[in-house]
Amino acid sequence: MDTLFTVVSSKGQIVIPAGLREELGIRAGTRVAIQRDEDRIVLQPITEEFIRSFRGCLKGTDSLVEARERQHRLEK
Repeated sequence: MDTLFTVVSSKGQIVIPAGLREELGIRAGTRVAIQRDEDRIVLQPITEEFIRSFRGCLKGTDSLVEARERQHRLEK
């Protein structure tokens, strides 16, 4: 990982270098999540690719229909 440097403005703003913005798909209006990790700040661009990466991550082993049918059988 290359180390890049920027300066914080008097308003608390930073500039993300153009090459890094291009690589990560950050454009004007892109939302960025900010997390604190002990003494570090982590920036995560919320791009379409990032959102698509979550597709199916919460899928359980059963569908809702199967879970409801199993619950219904147990109630009998």
